[in-house]
Amino acid sequence: MHRNPVKSRRSRLALFAVLVLALAGCTVGQEYRRPELSVPKTYREGAPWKEAEPSDTLPKGRWWSMFSDAGLDDLQDRARKANQDLQAALARIEQARSALQAVGSGIYPRLDLNPSAERKRTAEDLSSTGSGLTSTTLRTPLDLSYEVDLWGRVRRSVEAARTEFEASQADFENILLALQADVARSYFSLRTLDAEIDLLGRTVDLRRKNLELVQSLFRNGQVSRLDLARAETELANTTADLAALRRLRASTEHALAVLAGEPASGFRVPAMPLDLDAQPPAVYPGIPSSLLERRPDIAAAERRLMAANARIGVAEAAFFPSIRLTGSAGYASDELSSLFSWDNRTWSLGPFLSLPVFDGGRNRSGLNLARARWEEAVARYRKQVLVAFAEVEDALSDLRNLDVQSQAQRQAMTSARQASELSGKRYRAGLVSYLEVVVSERTALASELLAVRVLGLRLQASVTLIKALGGGWEDASGAGNQSIRD
Repeated sequence: MHRNPVKSRRSRLALFAVLVLALAGCTVGQEYRRPELSVPKTYREGAPWKEAEPSDTLPKGRWWSMFSDAGLDDLQDRARKANQDLQAALARIEQARSALQAVGSGIYPRLDLNPSAERKRTAEDLSSTGSGLTSTTLRTPLDLSYEVDLWGRVRRSVEAARTEFEASQADFENILLALQADVARSYFSLRTLDAEIDLLGRTVDLRRKNLELVQSLFRNGQVSRLDLARAETELANTTADLAALRRLRASTEHALAVLAGEPASGFRVPAMPLDLDAQPPAVYPGIPSSLLERRPDIAAAERRLMAANARIGVAEAAFFPSIRLTGSAGYASDELSSLFSWDNRTWSLGPFLSLPVFDGGRNRSGLNLARARWEEAVARYRKQVLVAFAEVEDALSDLRNLDVQSQAQRQAMTSARQASELSGKRYRAGLVSYLEVVVSERTALASELLAVRVLGLRLQASVTLIKALGGGWEDASGAGNQSIRD
């Protein structure tokens, strides 16, 4: 019994195709699993922490609007449009997107049209006819190349590129959140300086009036030259402190200009002192722990961890054989007029098998490198989570202690003002020396300045807590950031 050679070849090709398709479903490397983390079971009055799931894509809204400050709203909008760090982050997203597209193209076959024309002469001694020959060869091949992804090398590469792209998006959100927080903190620092400048400006006027009073008393022989010198010293010191604050305000304003992406020379923020009776938005102690999931830096760290895991699979695939299908179809002729004649068609098709036999340890080194990078990514991810917990706890501690400090400082400020008024009356009545006036006024000024600074620190600590929790959020009713307000 004789076998049909054509059917036999077809059977072998079909068997080969089935085998290739079966193997193509294999993917080496382990599936990603989040590493174990040492996190507290509860925080702040027993509220439970939960295992983080990246949720950085959830809307954060205009969280700074809770401060009800039109100047801050305007600065945030300007910074969002023109900040150069944001522009650079957007460019990095496009780079990662292009890299993903380039790697993803490996899933599909590659077709190249490679037409060529060649004219050559064969030497007489090398010619079969005994005389030199001149010939022309024209070709129009369409070449096919396709790597059969037997072990998932291409798929793992695409997985790594995709998570790197997602990490670049999380990086952008992290830079945006940091920018918004920096703008808010710098803005409140500027408002604090405005309040200090306003206070010192009024103090300079008071010192000048005191000096005029002492000068009058000195001319009438009612006080000594010592009192006059003390009054002059206090006026000069306060004037110097005022100039220093104005210099500091200018540098803070220039820093805001950089954040807003505008030239410092033309950037101005109108002076608007903080109101000492104002209160920052209060944050409830029972903030849901799931808000930590919204931190884009944690999301970026985990996605890079996913990419490192996928690259282990790429490195493992190098130990296995690879199959590449190549083919070519087209026309060839020595005459242009008959180039596309059906009889001049050409084609070829066949698989190429590559099996690593000896590579001097290259593949083993590549796998060890991928695993070491995975361990590094795990450590970075765990550290980022620890940093997040620390930043939340720091901000909560700052708010709690600054609130206590603020209440005590306001009481001290009230008492210092009363003492300053009483010492002024006693001096004008001739009961005490000017030294008592100097000491009491210095104490009152220091108390008022500290009260202003504590208020500014409370506002900045509120911003820091919101940033530590990943930005703004919506409560169950969809009311935006109302869940952290009184």
